[in-house]
Amino acid sequence: MNTQFVVFTAITAAIAVFTYLQCRKAPRSGDDNAEYFLAGKTLSWYFIAGSITLTNLSTDQLVGMNGNQMLLLAWWELAAVVGLLILAFVFVPIYYRYNCTTTTELLEKRYGKQSLRSLVSILFLLGNVFLYLPIMLYTGSLFLKSMFGLEASTLTIACALAALGSSYAIFGGLRAVAVSDTLSGIGLLSLSLLVVWLSLDAIDFDFSGIPAERLTLIGGPDSPIPWTTLFTGMLFIQIFYWSTNQTITQRAMAAPTVKEAQKGVLAAAGIRLLIVPAIIVIPGICAYKLYGDIGDATFGTLVGDLLPGWLSGTFAAMMVAAVLTSFNSVLNSSSTLYVIDLHEPYVNKGANVHRLNVLVSIAFVACSLLLVPIYDGAESIINLVQQLNGLLSMPILSVFIVGLVFSGVAAGAAGIALVSGVALYAVFSFVWTPIHYIHLMAVTLFFCIAVALLTNRFVFNGKAKLSFGKAIPA
Repeated sequence: MNTQFVVFTAITAAIAVFTYLQCRKAPRSGDDNAEYFLAGKTLSWYFIAGSITLTNLSTDQLVGMNGNQMLLLAWWELAAVVGLLILAFVFVPIYYRYNCTTTTELLEKRYGKQSLRSLVSILFLLGNVFLYLPIMLYTGSLFLKSMFGLEASTLTIACALAALGSSYAIFGGLRAVAVSDTLSGIGLLSLSLLVVWLSLDAIDFDFSGIPAERLTLIGGPDSPIPWTTLFTGMLFIQIFYWSTNQTITQRAMAAPTVKEAQKGVLAAAGIRLLIVPAIIVIPGICAYKLYGDIGDATFGTLVGDLLPGWLSGTFAAMMVAAVLTSFNSVLNSSSTLYVIDLHEPYVNKGANVHRLNVLVSIAFVACSLLLVPIYDGAESIINLVQQLNGLLSMPILSVFIVGLVFSGVAAGAAGIALVSGVALYAVFSFVWTPIHYIHLMAVTLFFCIAVALLTNRFVFNGKAKLSFGKAIPA
């Protein structure tokens, strides 16, 4: 235990020092917004790839997906490749054409209204503060607790993680986030592949005795991912997450050119295809044979049992780094949305960006910590995340689709569709669930698009025209 802790502390400190040194020698731009939120538009493709990979790959994937202990969950990562390809070849050129700092800025330029941009930013912030940030802290705390056998409460561990993780976003901005992401990613992916090998070796590469439903990629109607959902909501979930979500796209927007951004996104897609599916399902399946159904404690227990003390300390450091990088990435993007989309337009255009970033980040961290106990004891944290995500993801995606595919649609019509979609999916989630929630996401998306076009025609007397990607005159 002492060896684990010493190694863990040393590696965590080394990552912080290396990140500091890299950021200190980097050239600085004169634009505070560009510097804090887009790393001065100087990120190379390898930092973009590393940051995109680690922003998404954290304990909610490694702990949550392995906690399901079935092969089927690999579809989330395999389908993500499609989302990254759409980001690279469809959305990245559009974001650069409109010179966007936030994804929501594209909405203002397509619809011509700041109010719609602000509404979508608020919804993004609600998802980040009430869903992503607390769940990252909870799953990271659960991993450390199960791996080291800590007696401290989940909330106490979460407070320590939040304090350390937020320091990157608060003091270093996106540049510090991207550097620490990439460095941590190399270690985490390497050690995760080692865990895959050791897990297979522990069961002698013999999957006999494991129920067939845990070894199939064809999900039945009652499974977490019925196979039919791959042709409905799954694709749209990936487009939303990888192409319109500020936390992911902010990295791609920070490159000096479109081609550099695309290289980074494509490299992230390659990692997602070749490495990530194996590390998020195989250890969990092996653990089922070793321990039975132990849920979200699976990954921490497996790592603690299979790795020697010094190496498990190294892995714990990499896992904590993954939590910190994912946490500070979401925190940085949340601060970006608030400062650029809400504070500067409505409160103070000339605000001190550094000071405001510190205050806003602290407030978001405090809110997320208060919510950690709510997620403690969830039956399956990854399924909970995906299901609640639908409250915001499909309504927001509909606004992007309508804005990019059509011209002549009033911002008010898109806003009505957005609110209607949130209400509809809330009914589906909490009152009436006629079919699987992934199917319902597709239903919600098409409902929102229809509401936007019909409202535009009959309430705002507008006429929508197909005009994908064409600039709308001011």
